[in-house]
Amino acid sequence: MCYSAKVEQNIRDLARHFSATMDYSEVERLMMERLAGRPIRLARGFEWNFSTPQTVEERRIKELDDEFRAKKVAEFEQELFKQKKRLADAQRKLKVKETKAALNEQRVATSKIDANLERIALLTGTQAHEDDNRIFPMTYAPIILKRDGQNVITLARYHLRQKGKPAFTDQKFPGLYNARRDNLEKFWRSEFGHTHALMMVDSFYENVEREGQNVVLHFMPRPRYQMLVACLYADWTDSKKGRLLSFAAVTDEPPEEIKAAGHDRCVINLREENVEAWLTPRGRSDEELQGILSDRQKPYYEHEVAAA
Repeated sequence: MCYSAKVEQNIRDLARHFSATMDYSEVERLMMERLAGRPIRLARGFEWNFSTPQTVEERRIKELDDEFRAKKVAEFEQELFKQKKRLADAQRKLKVKETKAALNEQRVATSKIDANLERIALLTGTQAHEDDNRIFPMTYAPIILKRDGQNVITLARYHLRQKGKPAFTDQKFPGLYNARRDNLEKFWRSEFGHTHALMMVDSFYENVEREGQNVVLHFMPRPRYQMLVACLYADWTDSKKGRLLSFAAVTDEPPEEIKAAGHDRCVINLREENVEAWLTPRGRSDEELQGILSDRQKPYYEHEVAAA
């Protein structure tokens, strides 16, 4: 189902590859809403686009990002102080008598201290992290779509909320980041043939069950290259809740190596020559669009255990 992926976040590279323009207004809007408290998650790699701003738009976005980072650092520092006090209290109790309660307090406080220190380091540091470009459901990521005949890069949430649907469908249907190919002409009828997009992906992650335990597998195409993943999107609006641009990756039956690894779905990796047709679906028949999905790239997907 592609519950997680490493996505190309560099907007200049995307602009060159697809001869596309960046929708800075959408980025600025989301940055403002994030600063106001809306739970908008961005990959650290996307924020790096504005570390050395070149335009007025980029400078405004960087200012919003800096303000947000300062706000979050202050919050984490407050929590860090609270957990350090909690740890000190537990250690004082342990000097008098070792109890399960005090040991548990020490363990939890230590874990939370480490987590907050890591969060602060990521917000204030410039060192690269292996998950800088990784997204999960409900994370915003750059996608490419067509507007007025032009390729546009914009941010959208990885979990599609269809137009006209209530906001609570996000919780009711947690798997809507996965648009199954066998359901495109039914459940996804409002998007399939109408609002297509793609994201550029380096690799993806899947959950599989092995010996009664969940294991996360990291799949990478061999030879390594950036995949062009077919997506659908929706532009949802509400008079009170505002606007939400969101998307889902189209998935299909897996190749043998993914199936043998224990997973039953795989993203659809478009051929470069089919990108233009996929992004301009209006007027094309279902058969033609399904043919594009069938005529996909088929590398060998090597995998490694990412977590168990």
